[in-house]
Amino acid sequence: CLSLLLAACERQPLPFPTPAQRDLVVAVQSGPLTFTTDDTGKVAGLEYDLIEAFAQDLGVNVQYQEVSPEEMRPLLANGKVHFAAAWFSPEPGDDGTKASPPLLHSNDVLVQHEASLPVDELSELKDRTVHVLAGTRQATAMHALQASIPDVNVVEHKEGTVFDLLDEVGRREAEMALVDSAILDIALQYEPSIQPSLIIGDDRPIVWLFGDKPNSELVARVGAFIDRVQKDGTLARLQDRYLGHVRRLGAADIDKFLERIETVLPRLRPHFQAAQVSTGLDWRLLAALAYHESQWDPNATSPTGVRGIMMLTEETADRLGVSNRLNPRESIQAGARYLNYLKEQLPASTPEPDRTWMALAAYNIGPGHFNAARVIAKQLEADADSWFEMKGILPLLAQPKYYQRLKSGRARGGEAVILAENIRSYYDILTRHEQPYRGTPALSGKMLGLAGISATARESRSQAALSVSRPPM
Repeated sequence: CLSLLLAACERQPLPFPTPAQRDLVVAVQSGPLTFTTDDTGKVAGLEYDLIEAFAQDLGVNVQYQEVSPEEMRPLLANGKVHFAAAWFSPEPGDDGTKASPPLLHSNDVLVQHEASLPVDELSELKDRTVHVLAGTRQATAMHALQASIPDVNVVEHKEGTVFDLLDEVGRREAEMALVDSAILDIALQYEPSIQPSLIIGDDRPIVWLFGDKPNSELVARVGAFIDRVQKDGTLARLQDRYLGHVRRLGAADIDKFLERIETVLPRLRPHFQAAQVSTGLDWRLLAALAYHESQWDPNATSPTGVRGIMMLTEETADRLGVSNRLNPRESIQAGARYLNYLKEQLPASTPEPDRTWMALAAYNIGPGHFNAARVIAKQLEADADSWFEMKGILPLLAQPKYYQRLKSGRARGGEAVILAENIRSYYDILTRHEQPYRGTPALSGKMLGLAGISATARESRSQAALSVSRPPM
């Protein structure tokens, strides 16, 4: 009887998820590359996208349990979840927890204020203070380091995010912090006053963690899935989606942008928000586009004749009914409608966010050149609906062996890629510093009046925009 009782009490893993009977249950921790929710309530994250793809392979739904780091291990140990995802790395000597094959690799980087003398060797950490998030790989690494450098002080933060921690370093409220290298790449867009100084430890694999008695069939299926997405390019595409545009802007570029958010953007914000009302495009995306085009200068003029805050050609402005390209209100409305038109011209098979990045590239080189790049992509058997693959195709528009066969001729496709990637970074910064706009219908109508765009005029101009072709700048 005692043997039967012990067997009954022994922890059992969750059964294998099946379409007819049970969902895949995953414990996640909030983080920019794992599980995060945007202003619209949409969930995103590199690991989240992978989990969704894996569940699709199984034909099941996913139940997410968003928990703290301290709650992860008990859930795994008690067999309450199938696996856990939180940008994990297995700890050295941690043989009791089964891990998936590595998804990616990263490392731990010591971060300081740019004005600090950089730490070049571990011995220089004596009598210094390093801040970490509680329950993270970095906290474990620093406590292990105390065995050889007992005089290093480790401060664990149980509240806030890694961005909050790095913000403290940027304000010189924290001496230094240890963070994941991939997270740091994202954070450098927001905190130009911080700098990496020393990599601590070896490269670490990023894995999904199972309990000590996982479902063997599930472990095998996860392993096969990870092998497939690494070989077929799925993982590379997701890396590009979340990390491909970071580290393109220099610290000086970010500093200048942050300064203009404070000094220039306030008087332009109503025009961008009015454009959001009339087009549905996030006003912060439109502001990011306008900044890249003109640095938010309503009087900007290029040598090729494009003018205004959205840098419209004379032909484009005429077709969109713009009477004065140097009027920021008119220019922003027209640029927003033009970007919307470019998005609508892409086939239904092009998903978001790829559709938006492609439309931004087409804004730069014109829809004719961009469509020519899509033709080249199909000829080379590349995926014309993937921004990841189109980034490699667009520069070919400057090569004679390709553009000589095209009606549209030569175009600086490489510049279009850079434009789109930089706008992605500016947009990321704005979404961190600026709130989304959610105007009431009454207020929305007032803002449309402010923009000077009646419904009838917008409709007629949208029809005119169908024939717009923006020549290369």
